[in-house]
Amino acid sequence: MNTEQHSVRQHILVTGRDIVMAKGYSGVGLNEILSAAGVPKGSFYHYFKSKELFGKAMLEDYVDGYLAELDALLGADGSGLVRLMRYWDSWLALNDHACAGSKCLVVKLSGEVADMSEAMREVLLQGTNRIVQRLADCIADGVADGSVRAGTVPQQAALALYGMWLGAALLTKLRREPSALENALQATRAMLEAPN
Repeated sequence: MNTEQHSVRQHILVTGRDIVMAKGYSGVGLNEILSAAGVPKGSFYHYFKSKELFGKAMLEDYVDGYLAELDALLGADGSGLVRLMRYWDSWLALNDHACAGSKCLVVKLSGEVADMSEAMREVLLQGTNRIVQRLADCIADGVADGSVRAGTVPQQAALALYGMWLGAALLTKLRREPSALENALQATRAMLEAPN
């Protein structure tokens, strides 16, 4: 794919993602995406054979970007615990509490598309598995450097924490206030922090 084609494809993905973030996957029709992107229907079908394949590509693009940001947060300087807390702090910074969770396609679409599209469910599953694995690796680093409580089982802790944070994001979206995320932050620190 040449640069111009990649640019048009990427433009459709980003434009569609912004609309899906606001309305959900089912609430958005192809005509709305095409109109907002300023591309004809033929161009859309040149890159994506169906709305489902567009959704799959959109999620793959989102997951790749998310993982790059996660790697930057977890790969920066600091102990394992400092790096983990930097990531969880970013969840609080991302949410404006009026529509918490709407900036995360995992939160926004997991419940909606899991029963609708096997291809999209699989992308979300693989993406969340990769997130959990990165968190587990960082937890293991924290156990090794003494910043995370000894005896913490990295994979179990990572899965439990990620699930708690997804749930907290949903509650924040429902409540339109940040207490669930703030409680998740306190619980995370209590679960991981090594005693002095």
